[in-house]
Amino acid sequence: MISNSDILNASILIVDDQEANVSLLEQLLGDAHYARVTSTMNPQQVCALHREHAYDLILLDLQMPGMDGFEVIEALKTNDADAYLPVLVLTAQPGHKLRALRAGVRDFISKPFDLVEVKTRIRNMLEVRLLYKQLDEYNSLLEKTVQQRTAELRESEARYRSLTELASDWYWEQDVKGKFTRVSGPVLEMLGIRVDAFGDGQDSAAPIDDAAAGWNESEREILRAKIAAREPFLDFVYSRIDPSGTKQRFQVSGQPMFDGSCRFIGYRGVGVELTGIL
Repeated sequence: MISNSDILNASILIVDDQEANVSLLEQLLGDAHYARVTSTMNPQQVCALHREHAYDLILLDLQMPGMDGFEVIEALKTNDADAYLPVLVLTAQPGHKLRALRAGVRDFISKPFDLVEVKTRIRNMLEVRLLYKQLDEYNSLLEKTVQQRTAELRESEARYRSLTELASDWYWEQDVKGKFTRVSGPVLEMLGIRVDAFGDGQDSAAPIDDAAAGWNESEREILRAKIAAREPFLDFVYSRIDPSGTKQRFQVSGQPMFDGSCRFIGYRGVGVELTGIL
């Protein structure tokens, strides 16, 4: 929430070529305890001043020689760092009010000044302006937090993969259809076949004949059932007879993966060959 102190400490720039109007507004704002009020009678200085100080509110007269208020407004729009145009126009011309609003200003004050109206409009606009700034700061903080958490997650995932690869013969990931998307380790060398034969995913380039590959079909059916049920499995052992007639035994552990919306996106896990291990 925006406090009274926040509003009274907001930065305000008065732009008017009439010294009497500047003095009146400075006195009005001073009596209302606004602490950061500056002014200029040169409209050509406004853009440079705003780039330097990023005012929370600019009280802008529309009728000025050399460069009128509408030209100042158009120049202020070139400041890409400020999507919210913090301009409150001062005008004695009723026809200028609609034109100014169409140009992007937020509100207007009619001349001659009604002091109660002036104070009310200034305070209301400052409150909205500060809320916009607060929202921008929150969005920036949120974006930085998301980037930081994403980097931490990637680093954690990299460490996890590194450790699992060191602690096992191979690390694997499958997509939602059972097709291997990542495999590290000597799987091809150990099994002598394509890694697709491990799961249900099929590579259209080279179909798999499980019987010819020598897998124990009853063990593989149990593993398929666990994967179909989206269940994690730990130290599951299955076997095959390789082309030389030797029995190979493998132990795998896996867990389902889900995205941020709790949607299943596949499995990942580790495996070791038990053949020859007592």
